[in-house]
Amino acid sequence: MVDARSLPNVDVSQPPDRPIRGSSNLGWNPISLRLYKVLGANYDDAGTREALDTLSAFYTTPTPPGPVSKEVNGNEDASSEADEDGSEVTDRHKMVYTPRDTAVRARRSLRRDTEAKLAEGSQKFLKAFGEVDEKLNILEDHIQEMHARCDEAEVKLKATNNACKYLLDRAEGLRSQRQNMTTRQSIVSSFLSQFTLTEAETEAIASRDIPVGKRLFNAMDRTEKIRESCQILLSGEGGSTIAGLDIMSLTSSLLEQGYQKIFRWCSFEFRQLGKDAQLDVGSVMKEAVRRLRRQPELLSEALKSLAQTRQATLLTTFLDALTRGGPSGLPRPIEIHAHDPTRYVGDMLGWVHQAVAGEHEFLDGLFSVEADGRMVGAVRQLTNHSEEEQWVRTLMDESVEKLCLPLRMRVHQTIKSQEGSITSYKIANLLQFYMITMRRTIGEEALLSRTLKEITDLGYKVFFDAIEAQGRSLLRFLHPPEADLAAPLALRDSCQVLREIMSVYESSVLGNEDPEEQRRGFKQILDAAIDPALEMCRRMADMNSKDTTGWERSVFLINCLDYLQSIMQPFVFTNERIEELEVLLQGHVKLLTEQHYQRLLQESGLLSLTEAIETRDDDTALSHIPAASSQEMSSALRRFDSFLSSLDVLSSPRLALLTVPRLATLIHRSALKKIAEAYGCICDQVRNPGNKYEFATTLLGSQRPFGQMNVLWQVLGVQDTV
Repeated sequence: MVDARSLPNVDVSQPPDRPIRGSSNLGWNPISLRLYKVLGANYDDAGTREALDTLSAFYTTPTPPGPVSKEVNGNEDASSEADEDGSEVTDRHKMVYTPRDTAVRARRSLRRDTEAKLAEGSQKFLKAFGEVDEKLNILEDHIQEMHARCDEAEVKLKATNNACKYLLDRAEGLRSQRQNMTTRQSIVSSFLSQFTLTEAETEAIASRDIPVGKRLFNAMDRTEKIRESCQILLSGEGGSTIAGLDIMSLTSSLLEQGYQKIFRWCSFEFRQLGKDAQLDVGSVMKEAVRRLRRQPELLSEALKSLAQTRQATLLTTFLDALTRGGPSGLPRPIEIHAHDPTRYVGDMLGWVHQAVAGEHEFLDGLFSVEADGRMVGAVRQLTNHSEEEQWVRTLMDESVEKLCLPLRMRVHQTIKSQEGSITSYKIANLLQFYMITMRRTIGEEALLSRTLKEITDLGYKVFFDAIEAQGRSLLRFLHPPEADLAAPLALRDSCQVLREIMSVYESSVLGNEDPEEQRRGFKQILDAAIDPALEMCRRMADMNSKDTTGWERSVFLINCLDYLQSIMQPFVFTNERIEELEVLLQGHVKLLTEQHYQRLLQESGLLSLTEAIETRDDDTALSHIPAASSQEMSSALRRFDSFLSSLDVLSSPRLALLTVPRLATLIHRSALKKIAEAYGCICDQVRNPGNKYEFATTLLGSQRPFGQMNVLWQVLGVQDTV
């Protein structure tokens, strides 16, 4: 065999077309061509690989567990003969060969082994197909038998159908009738459930044994729903049906029975509720009243009994509170405090207010009136004239109607028995407070509000009558002022009464009024108290016959006006009247200041000089006037020097009768300031060459303050006021 390594390095993928140079003897050698063909074959495809794997499985050479027990005979003839028998081939496969022997055997007997393998597989297929054939024969026998039985059953079934054909037709007709009846029954059941009440619902409406409650309300709601649904039956194309009319008649009768039952129950419950002081409204009662509102006649009749019962109950309870008090005597009877008019009237009004609040809450709950979210004491909005609010206002007036008479009678008696203005005002103010509160709670048109308005007007009438009587008493017994010119005792007593009244008014202010509103509310009272007092002071001041200059009159009026101001000062609603009194007071202060200045001017010796300056002609020199000559000027300046030496710059004995030291100091300092201004005017006139004073500087410098205004300001202590 040729060694492949001895072959030239050529491309073995394609056989050579011509001999290779240097190897002419080998170019057409069959072995070479065979090698080229083998080496150029492609073993990458799946079919080739699968074939090779199958062939390699024929000649698998297992590793022998021990030494080879039999050598392969090299005699090829003996092997060929043994291979002709299939059993021998199988036995040979079981023999153990070396890899060399296997390759030799594969080259020699590949075709034979392949055919033997195919024959063996064919034998197995034939054996399997034989078993299948036997099974198919058995199956065919069974099928033929089954066909025979089916034919027999079909014959019998046809005979049976022919015999039972009438029964089947009859059964089909009955089945159809049954379906129709079932459909009709379902329709009738649905109709009855839609348009009729159950026995339990009918019993809930008509029976007296079942109380008013949720069961009755549900039955009535069901009846109303049936009536709404029944409108379809009454509005068909063919007109109203008999069934629709019957249903409407029956439901109407049932609803009427239900409303009558609710009416009787409400009337009974209202009579029971009316006897209790503490009222509580349950959900059943609210729902019953809500349903009765659909029958206004029945509701009015029921509420009429409620109003009558509440009238009697509230009146009895009020009279018991007046005369007997509460259980076991607590709280104590109201009339036990009849000696204290303010407390007596306040207790009665407080009891009525509490009763009205409870009654209003009861009625709001009875008619399910929603809360308006207002704060306690805030104004109740009564603009929404709903049906519920109309009922509440009507029942409220009817319930408290009988309270108005005993309340009015007792308050009238208490008011008319009062003589003092303070107590009268406290009662009137208390009545006004409760009147405003009731108006905010139940409205101005309520019967109780109108009653309180009447009582309040009477209270204020009595109070103003007392104030007017007090004013007339001030003007009845007049006398001249006392020696100290202080405010008279009658004025002080009247002002103390006014102070007390203002304190009561201030405590009764709700707090949400502006100062202007407060002022208007008290203006009439203030005028009624102040005007007579001022008139009394004027008349008393005019009665002093010894006062020729009006000095004591002004001092007396200043003391009276200041006292009135001090009384009204703590109260903001009197500011306007205080300002009016201040204008009057300042007028009298100016009068006193002018008179005090004239008196000081006379004491200082400058009066004649100032009069000469004021009365001289413009063409006449001041020194040529006898009252202002150089000698008179020198004498006046000496007296002014002496005046300054003895002057008290802080106060004056003439102003000691003023009860307000501040005003006395103000008047005195204002007069001193005018004195200084008069001295300055004189100095200017002396220094004026036109007045022809010789040695003017020597004339002024001979006496204090030496013609120097700054020295005079310091002496008088009024420098800061320049």
